[in-house]
Amino acid sequence: MKIRAGLCVPFAALAVLGTCLSASAQQLAFTFDDLPSHGSLPPGETRLDVSNSILATLRENHMPPIYGFVNGVRTETDPPTLEVLKAWRSAGQPLGNHTWSHMSLNEHTPAEYTAEIAKNEPLLQSLMPSEDWHWFRYPFLWEGDTLEKRHAVRAYLQQHGYKVAQVTMDFEDYLWNDPYARCMAKHDDASIAWLEQSYIATADQYFSLYRGMSNTLYGRDVPYVLLMHIGAFDAKMLPQLIELYRKRGVSFISLEQAEKDKVFAEDPDLALKYGGSLLEQLMAAKNLKIPPNTKPYKQLEAICR
Repeated sequence: MKIRAGLCVPFAALAVLGTCLSASAQQLAFTFDDLPSHGSLPPGETRLDVSNSILATLRENHMPPIYGFVNGVRTETDPPTLEVLKAWRSAGQPLGNHTWSHMSLNEHTPAEYTAEIAKNEPLLQSLMPSEDWHWFRYPFLWEGDTLEKRHAVRAYLQQHGYKVAQVTMDFEDYLWNDPYARCMAKHDDASIAWLEQSYIATADQYFSLYRGMSNTLYGRDVPYVLLMHIGAFDAKMLPQLIELYRKRGVSFISLEQAEKDKVFAEDPDLALKYGGSLLEQLMAAKNLKIPPNTKPYKQLEAICR
């Protein structure tokens, strides 16, 4: 594979890339999906505890505004979780649309899907009456398994004033939340320590992976929009994750700032059943292979059972 300038090792070696890429500061915007609740809770912890922990870390680290993407159905099935959304807003953090019930576009028609987007809007309007909540994050990052679906939903979003909150960095952080709840219930400190180590190692690996894709596609670092989830282990690990990115030369920006880059106006226009980040879609559109990468799926599934 031909490699653009800016990489100093073979593309397949991105997992151990380290500091070989250009030393210029990278920009990264945090975003959180599945508000007001995601994943299992450790014993004695509440959804509001998780949210308050994340908000405190964001405040202590002087982070820019962080969008949280909302599935309003949670406020119906578990009414106390509305307090999570109120706390998010009280902290000055903005909200966006993630469909009412985290609907899969693969399994529904465009009409059903866009109705779910609309169903979320009264809640968002009530929480952000004078601010912009017209940012949409596709559940699962699935934008349509047919071009007909993709085009129909894109047209709806454009007609209703939405901007797509594209992702350009993701390490499937949510994988650690359920194992953490199990290990906490078992008081298994050794396993929790392994969860911490593997979470940070995986985040670091995928930081290099996505930087490699960006440099292959554009010869530069695009602004990175990181996909996170409002989970208990995410809350616990957020200080360490922010510190990791700072050590890697990252400066933090808002979603709006990141997506002003012209890259985010690109549409790969592909029917990909399992979607992916914008960079992954663009790699597919250009017939470029994503380098080998790994996550500890089996270990996470088996731990603390």
